[in-house]
Amino acid sequence: MNTPHPRPAVARLAVLAAGTLLTLALASCGTGGSPLSNASTGTAAQGGPLVVGSANFPESETLANIYAGALNAAGINATTKPGIGSREVYVRALQDGSIDLVPDYSGNLLRYADKNAAAVSAADVMKALPGKLPAGLAVLDAASAEDKDSIVVTEATAAKYGLKTLTDLGRVCDRIALGMPPEAQDRPQGLPGLKTKYGCVPKQFVPFSDGGGPLTVKALLDDTIQAADVFTTSPLISQNHLLTLEDPLNNFAAQQVVPLVRADRVDAKAAEVLNKVSRALTTGDLLRLNEQVSGNAKQNPADAAAAWLKDKGLTR
Repeated sequence: MNTPHPRPAVARLAVLAAGTLLTLALASCGTGGSPLSNASTGTAAQGGPLVVGSANFPESETLANIYAGALNAAGINATTKPGIGSREVYVRALQDGSIDLVPDYSGNLLRYADKNAAAVSAADVMKALPGKLPAGLAVLDAASAEDKDSIVVTEATAAKYGLKTLTDLGRVCDRIALGMPPEAQDRPQGLPGLKTKYGCVPKQFVPFSDGGGPLTVKALLDDTIQAADVFTTSPLISQNHLLTLEDPLNNFAAQQVVPLVRADRVDAKAAEVLNKVSRALTTGDLLRLNEQVSGNAKQNPADAAAAWLKDKGLTR
């Protein structure tokens, strides 16, 4: 699912032997060990700022501003190009040089690059990604922050059935009406996956096309449905005191926030700045940022990003 996230010398970076995870540690920057350290056409050579793109939804725009803000604070000139569109569009923009990097989501990016990808855990997804990316593109370190499908319930439903995990849900699924996107009926991570991994065959499948938005949550609060697919960083979860059920068998593939970059434009110094952002960014941070930008406050993504960077000590 996750439908709102439609995501020279190093040209061979994307096909690292055996799919080894691209790790750009600061320690390797001075040794020539980083695949980006020898970028012959990097920002200094080309003379222009790094252009940070975003997809056409608020969370992506906020992340793009975080990346650009961190780069500028480190003395690396960067600008933003928001609202580019779906993953298909911004990958083409990377390839044609319109942008140099963009925030993406690990699991969906892997499925875009490899339609037959089976990896679901965070480690397996990131291990598989480098060997599947288009030539000239690379991923940097992934954040612990994720924006992924999750099954949520109300506190009342959790108390009634003793629900903490999807394993628990499987035991009572025949008494549950489950709301999910229409495509969940057939996709591996939808009903087929819930049945295979948790024995969950709901009493009723109720399709919603708002991506786990207000219509889905209203049906949950009205008890028209008792469980629903809502993205983990949706402000609606905390606003309505919903509980996210743990997914111990990884039915829903990991969706860690990860910078997708042009390898010939992002050098080792820029990579380390972006990796610092990833080390600091948590799912809780994404929730709060989304509440600030998409909630009642309607804060500008650039302002929300600047405040987050300052709070994390990444700018002065």
